[in-house]
Amino acid sequence: MHNSPFFVRIAANLVVQQPVVMHLIEDIIDIFNKTFYQSFNTRLVKGDDEPIYLPADNSTNYHRIIFAHGFYASALHEIAHWCIAGKERRLLEDFGYWYEPDGRNEAQQKAFEQVEIKPQAVEWGLCAAAGKRFNVSADNLDGAEPDMQGFKESVFEQVKQYLKDGFPPRAAQLMEALSEFYQQPMPTEVDDFLKVSQ
Repeated sequence: MHNSPFFVRIAANLVVQQPVVMHLIEDIIDIFNKTFYQSFNTRLVKGDDEPIYLPADNSTNYHRIIFAHGFYASALHEIAHWCIAGKERRLLEDFGYWYEPDGRNEAQQKAFEQVEIKPQAVEWGLCAAAGKRFNVSADNLDGAEPDMQGFKESVFEQVKQYLKDGFPPRAAQLMEALSEFYQQPMPTEVDDFLKVSQ
């Protein structure tokens, strides 16, 4: 009965849907804090406003990665900056980096994109490990038009370099934790990154 042409035709037209992966901010906070709080005295914190990294001080005895408006994507982006920052930079507010807000001119936008290549490549890796869509971000709505395709290509080249040489250690550690939590394969090939890219 199951060998009938009708059954085969119906079976061939079936669409297999992948289970939807829910990305809750409570989960990323828990995953990050379980992975790094003890070893790096650092916690991921949901913020209500703009993102910022704050080192431990007199009022708070641990470092805080505060992500914007409770957005999961913002959490991954801010974590990516932390994964790249060295020990000395992690003692400075916002890692001691300059930040030119939206409205950058062409030169400022190019400088912004240069410092964002590695963090966004790490963010792409975190997204791939979590099974979450990744979008490059060169936001400059009130300034010079960014070259989004060129920027995405630069970030992708960095991803390929990380695949060859290894992701930064904290990034690799969190990718493993995300992969395990979300039951996703660990991204090790270029195609793993293309799958989550828009």
